[in-house]
Amino acid sequence: MFFCTIGCDVPTSKTLRPAACRPLPQSRLNFTDSTGNLRIMDPVRHLKISMVVMLLLVSLGTAGYMGIEGWRFIDALYMTIITLGTVGFEVVKPLSDSGKLFTIALIIVGVSVLGYIVGSLAQIMFEGQIQRIMGRKKVEKMIDALSGHYIICGFGRIGSLICKEFQANHLPFVIVEKDVETTEKLEEEGYLHLKGDATLDESLLRAGIKRAKGLISVVTSDTENVYIVLTARGLNPDLFILARSGEEGSDIKLKRAGANKVVSPYIIGGSRMAQSILRPNVVDFIEIATGSEHMDLQMEEITIPPHSAFAGETLVSSGFRKEIGVIIVGIKKAHGKMVFNPHSQARIEGGDTLIVLGEPGSIAKLEDLVERTPTDALIQKHRKDQANAH
Repeated sequence: MFFCTIGCDVPTSKTLRPAACRPLPQSRLNFTDSTGNLRIMDPVRHLKISMVVMLLLVSLGTAGYMGIEGWRFIDALYMTIITLGTVGFEVVKPLSDSGKLFTIALIIVGVSVLGYIVGSLAQIMFEGQIQRIMGRKKVEKMIDALSGHYIICGFGRIGSLICKEFQANHLPFVIVEKDVETTEKLEEEGYLHLKGDATLDESLLRAGIKRAKGLISVVTSDTENVYIVLTARGLNPDLFILARSGEEGSDIKLKRAGANKVVSPYIIGGSRMAQSILRPNVVDFIEIATGSEHMDLQMEEITIPPHSAFAGETLVSSGFRKEIGVIIVGIKKAHGKMVFNPHSQARIEGGDTLIVLGEPGSIAKLEDLVERTPTDALIQKHRKDQANAH
């Protein structure tokens, strides 16, 4: 199944939102408040609280030595620091019994707080890194498991719209992006992606280009798009490649580099705006028929397999219009010719692609029927319903 959007760069569909590519939550420590409700605090907040407690201990220790032993401020501060730090330097002056008891208490409390600080630092520095590494490993495994997917190079304004359409129609894809800030945004939005330069063989191989169905290059630079297309075509000669053209004349270079189709957002945008003035109702109809947000009417393209029960039949004998309730807008023949508004005696051959307009349920039924062979029970029922209707 292949969705088509007028005024968009690419065929549409919706990506899987795997849990592995969602942002990994930061490690947290849980407590309950006086009402019994769960209260969540993260390690950074714990570290801040621990540092405040440590400063209070230093102040208390300094004041304690000054009051108990009568020491100067600098001697009391020095004694407090070496006690809390457990470095083992000799005492400034001999301690009284009260001073010794105070030191014992200061060591017990200070070591506990210091250990808590070290633990919070370790949690922030290492646990988050481990989680990110494990998360990326999971994402890489998911990318390795993809087959028949699309690779989107660049997540700018156009790339993000393509991803939104793919996501709306459940089409699997992976994004290749080299900008650090953009990859962080991709993690937040939960898209399957990898960080890398799409002009390099390594990045495209990691994205599974050997198993991919197509590649869409929509980076802002036409030069980079040409390099991406050249690289992709060299790695997979059978790949469908769609490229963005920004400057006049670059479409020719992109096609020479190996792109199957080149789209200029500026040309499409300008044409769409002009048509909105010249033919507003036509544009509204196309938006309804092709937009993913409109679920009451859809335009779809359905390929007839060679083994289909309808291969070799005419439109009228297939019963598509009368029995299923869809409108056949056009037929793209296997050799590439497009037949618009085909008549009732137009013949359907294996490999032809039907351009269909109808309700989602009717389109889904047609997609199911064309995949079945003449001996299938559902096809027999369809033939019986046709005979009864006549």
